Amino acid sequence: MEPTALLSSRFVMPSRPRAVALLLVELARPEPDLRRIDQLVSSDPALAMRLLQAANANYFGLTGQIHGVSEALAVLRLGQVQAMVASAAAVPGYPNSPSFDITQFWAYSLDCAKVARSLAGLLRLNQQAAFTCGLIHAVGELAMRSGMSQVVALDARSRPLGLKRSRVERRVFGFCYTEVSAWLARQWHLPTLIHDALLFAHAPFDHEPHEPMAGVVHLAIWRARARQVRLSENAMTVSFPSLVAEVMGLDIDLVLQQDPIDWSLQEPGRPLI
Repeated sequence: MEPTALLSSRFVMPSRPRAVALLLVELARPEPDLRRIDQLVSSDPALAMRLLQAANANYFGLTGQIHGVSEALAVLRLGQVQAMVASAAAVPGYPNSPSFDITQFWAYSLDCAKVARSLAGLLRLNQQAAFTCGLIHAVGELAMRSGMSQVVALDARSRPLGLKRSRVERRVFGFCYTEVSAWLARQWHLPTLIHDALLFAHAPFDHEPHEPMAGVVHLAIWRARARQVRLSENAMTVSFPSLVAEVMGLDIDLVLQQDPIDWSLQEPGRPLI
């Protein structure tokens, strides 16, 4: 399937049921807590995308300028946010398969977002944009799995969250999940910075001009996937994208130090990101 055909098919990204449920409760309060809303939306790729798409719409006069959920909440009315969350609640859940766990996918995406934000801070890049890139960088995988049966068949050769997944997809299809995420970002009128970072994330410095944010996303993907597949110390050393890190002025120790905090066991009401 060509990318244009893939993107023309209907693809509705599912949200985390817990995030949707907690948001509906918070938004129904007489005085909703904006910080809590920000945290909950930022934990879910689908909800974050809906808000960013709305905030970057032409009628706001801010097309391509809203890089993060906090910025989106500043220009959207709570009534709009509530309508989006209610709409997300009606989207059917994503079916799990023996080779693909949607709950693991959400956790991985949030891990990647946290690492990307931390790395961007080290490099004095836009941290909101980095977090967004990390959070949504793999939504293309969901789109591909929804519209291309060959993608599911590929799981036997390469795990969906494996380190080599993008290379295998590019070899088989001519494009990979981060490129599809970039094409979706363009359809959703997201900022050029986010589009370019995702489009070149698989090979950040193979194109001119270089986009440093693509390097941030590349390294964050490696770290988050290494964590998901529980790589040994030796395997991490061997697989570390050292050439990308060197261009960015980083090394493996600095990247590993940006390990995301796991809030999954925190009490209700505690920070989610």
